[in-house]
Amino acid sequence: MDRLIYTAASGAKHILEKQATTSNNLANVSTTGFRAQLDTFRAVPVRSEGMPTRAFVVDNTVGADFSAGPIQVTGRDLDVAVKGSGWIAVQNPDGSEAYTRNGAFQVSPNGLLQTSGGQTVAGEGGPITIPPDVTISVGSDGTIATMPTTDRPAASTVLGRIKLVNPNGADLVRGDDGLFRLKDGSAAQADASVTVTGGALEGSNVSAVEAMVDMISLGRSFETQMSLLKNAENNAAKAAQILSLT
Repeated sequence: MDRLIYTAASGAKHILEKQATTSNNLANVSTTGFRAQLDTFRAVPVRSEGMPTRAFVVDNTVGADFSAGPIQVTGRDLDVAVKGSGWIAVQNPDGSEAYTRNGAFQVSPNGLLQTSGGQTVAGEGGPITIPPDVTISVGSDGTIATMPTTDRPAASTVLGRIKLVNPNGADLVRGDDGLFRLKDGSAAQADASVTVTGGALEGSNVSAVEAMVDMISLGRSFETQMSLLKNAENNAAKAAQILSLT
């Protein structure tokens, strides 16, 4: 059997994987704080008898695009956008720490500051509890302050500071829940240089136009691989026909 079959099948398989990644990115073009997923492939020469004229495709790395997305002003007190590089630390139900750029916060029935996904926002001194009947303001350093909603003048109360971190992107891995974690499972140290903007959210860094162009290009590449498989089939049929005449 012609080795071209394995070469074309290898290329078609990884094109489908890349297509799935691109489709997922396109589906999250409007997801707050989403980071585009990247697939990197490399060609590996097939070493056998004869000249190394064929190569297989190998999935080299699966990473993420950590470039910042557009900042969208919402005016909502509980919306926070990270400016530049950095992450918001959240606590998982098992007590471990994860990181997100989605700053669309909410207050749980128990008063805990949480993400829209239900994870507790990590504070530098522990979880942040929001009392009832207050207005909330977020400082550029992540400080959460409240002001009572009363007619009488009152001083603002600082409740805590959001834990903001800035680990190396190479040390982060994306989980199935869309949150990022350190590869070794440890917790990153707070970074005072990370700043945020209150009343705003960061959009996805996925370009819908680029994703659509990639999908078209991948579709054409897949058709090319299918054509190679068809050629291999025709070659095999012609060879069988010639051998049958001898």
